[in-house]
This record gives sequence, C-alpha cells and structure tokens, in this order.
Amino acid sequence: MYGAIWRVLPGPTWLKAIEALILALAVVAALFLWVFPAVAPLLPFDQQTVE
Repeated sequence: MYGAIWRVLPGPTWLKAIEALILALAVVAALFLWVFPAVAPLLPFDQQTVE
C-alpha cells in the first residue's frame, strides 16, 4: 500500500517525503474534524462501569 502511494507521488525523493507527510497530516485532520465527532455519539464514554 505505502509502496504504491510512494510510486504515484511525483518528484524526487525529498519532495515525495514532504508530500507523504502532507498526506498523513491531511488524513489525521480529516479524522479529527469529521470521523471522530461523527462516531463519538455512538460510543459509550458517558457510561460508568464502577458503581
């Protein structure tokens, strides 16, 4: 998977490293902005197991 992404990215090695870092940061940002808030109501974080 990562090899395929590395081959698709254009440019020399140093540019590919920067592009890969930007892609990773974009994925983390998407998770924090959209995925985690959408899933949070479905998770039982507000339920206490110790009585």
